[in-house]
Formats: sequence, C-alpha cells, structure tokens
Amino acid sequence: MGAGGREVAISLDGVRDKNMMQLKKMNTAIFPVRYNDKYYTDAIASGDFTKLAYYSDICVGSIACRLEKKEGGAVRVYIMTLGVLAPYRGLGIGKMLLNHILNLSAKQNVSEIYLHVHTINEDALNFYKKFGFEVTDKIQNYYTNITPPDCFVLTKFITQTKK
Repeated sequence: MGAGGREVAISLDGVRDKNMMQLKKMNTAIFPVRYNDKYYTDAIASGDFTKLAYYSDICVGSIACRLEKKEGGAVRVYIMTLGVLAPYRGLGIGKMLLNHILNLSAKQNVSEIYLHVHTINEDALNFYKKFGFEVTDKIQNYYTNITPPDCFVLTKFITQTKK
C-alpha cells in the first residue's frame, strides 16, 4: 500500500540503449563501485535477465545479470548487481526483481544463479538466503577499494520447470 492507502504499482521494464542511463544512475546512487562498459554490454546482452524497477513512474531499482554458457548448453546466470534506492527498500522491490530472475531461469535452461556478496553485508546475505541461495565459496581480496576486501560466492541451483 502506498501513501494514503493507495495501491502503488511496481513495474519492471527491460534495459535498452535508450534507457541505459537509468541503469547507470541507479548504480551510481546505490553502489560504491563504478562499472565499466563491459558491464553494460553484458547487461543488455542478457535480455530479460536485466530489469529496471519503477515505483509509480520513478525508477527506484534494478537487477543486471550476465549469462555464461556452460559445456553441454546449460547457462549460468551471474547477478552483477541488484539494488534498490534506500527510501524504497522494504517494499518488496528487490524481491520482485530477484523472483523475476528465478522464474525466468526455471524456464530457460539455467542450471545455476550465482553472485558475490561483501562478507560484512548481512542484509544482502540474509536476503539471498531467504530465496534458497547458499554460500559456496569465499574469495579473499575480491574488492580493491572496500574493507574488508573479501566476498562470499552465493549460489542457487535451479530445477527446470517443464515448458
């Protein structure tokens, strides 16, 4: 429910060249890292696996993925970023973005989804664990500009739904 009891629509939109700036703005506002051109090329190449989230008509969050082909034709999805602007957290927007990826993965021959999480980011760790992700690795000195520089790898193995 929005202000005054109104239902507020949360909608997802794809990322294309013409609204790429929205994704760049989200990342600048949310993350301490600057992303390079390859990030944006990968995001657009992932098609429906990269989405912007709108609250009413305001862009308030995004998820950006990279698709990685594995031997035998299966695909691994790497979540490069998932973020929601601070004032809009707790409204189910991150959940909606992640569920979109989980549902899409179950239909599209995706064997696993993985991501890196800063070892001290308790909120993110708890968020992903609620969706069945588990810590599968720890990488020392993954980050160059934040302390501690370590991250966890979180992975969720996907069961394919029949088409």
